[in-house]
Amino acid sequence: MIRQYMTAMALAAVASAGAVEPWSLDSCVNYAISHNITVQSRMLEAEGGRLSVTEAKDRFLPTVSGYGSQSFSFGRGLTAENTYANRNTSSFSAGAQLSLPIFQGLAGVRRLDYAKASLRALLEQTEAAKDDVTLNVTSQYLQALYTAEMMAVARERLAISTSELARRQQLLEAGKIPELDIYEARSQVSQDELNLVNCANDSIIALLDLAQMLNLPSAEGFAVQPLPDSQMPLLSPDQVWANAAERNHALRAGEMQAEAADKNVALAKTGYIPTLSFSAGIGSNYYKTSGFQNEGFGSQMRHNFAKQIGFSLSVPIFDAFGTRNSVRRARVQAHTTRLQLDDSRQRLYKAIMQAYTQAVGAEKKRDAAAVAVEASRAAFEAMKVKFDNGRANATEYEKTRSDYTAALAQAVQAKYEAILRTRILLFYNK
Repeated sequence: MIRQYMTAMALAAVASAGAVEPWSLDSCVNYAISHNITVQSRMLEAEGGRLSVTEAKDRFLPTVSGYGSQSFSFGRGLTAENTYANRNTSSFSAGAQLSLPIFQGLAGVRRLDYAKASLRALLEQTEAAKDDVTLNVTSQYLQALYTAEMMAVARERLAISTSELARRQQLLEAGKIPELDIYEARSQVSQDELNLVNCANDSIIALLDLAQMLNLPSAEGFAVQPLPDSQMPLLSPDQVWANAAERNHALRAGEMQAEAADKNVALAKTGYIPTLSFSAGIGSNYYKTSGFQNEGFGSQMRHNFAKQIGFSLSVPIFDAFGTRNSVRRARVQAHTTRLQLDDSRQRLYKAIMQAYTQAVGAEKKRDAAAVAVEASRAAFEAMKVKFDNGRANATEYEKTRSDYTAALAQAVQAKYEAILRTRILLFYNK
């Protein structure tokens, strides 16, 4: 009774998951991408990269500033008559200043190039993060479908054992079999009930894991659609590698990072180049001393009005090896980035070759499993006829039954392994 109750509860939980419209693989992937924290972080980093590009462009613009100051002075001081007297003074000045970089030692141009290369790397990293989500969701989606089909196999296994128990009960009542055969049949039903409970729990856990991967607010009623039965083509590894080497987002992100590192070396070298800037300004001032006849504010501001222009040239001579060290550090970073890029290429090539080999093996296993299912089903049907006619014993019957249900489980496993391996290969080919 306890096992029957557990079976009913597990099956009810699985059935409740199908109460709403099931999710397709595409809808799961799209939802996961739009709600994934890593993807969102990458998008924010890309937005920061766009701001860096804008900031680098703005460095070519002039700067304009205004200024104003007011000061007061109190105390005794020496007069023109060589005597001391109390003097209170006040002064005011105001003006505007413009500064325009004429030549920045190519720092502005190279800073902009570096910012653009860094932005391209960030954009590719964002797409690479989306690819990771796609692959992970696809794998977990297939796991959910696999556990659901394994539960169907467990149901069929329980249905067979339950039917056999009922048939043996009739044979026992007719005095055609010993009571021991009933005990064996009941034991098998109990084992199959427990197996169904375990399979149902596996299915629930797989759906929960997928729902968590999607960052769903609740997994209540969550279910997935089965995939079409059409067999996907098996691509050649050379074709996949050629396309992946050109379009893989993770690899392209590494290439952009390497390019940005080279731009950073060029930027560091600008510390050796002189810079030239232009400045211009206007301003006036007002001065007042107590005890003297002072010209009015407006008159002083008008008469003291002045204009100023100038050029400033800066030639680096010795900066305590600061520029040299910056260049060396940038070169080390560029070399490290290139090594990481080469490693990424090698790992991608290895992953593609492994995916192809695994896909070929999975398809062979799937074909062999299909043949095994048909053979074991035929053997089981023949054994049932022999057993019903008393030409086979219970041990022989149970062996063929076990072989048949085991073949069903192996076929399901081979099916989803082939789907997963083929989809991984297609993923690298896009």
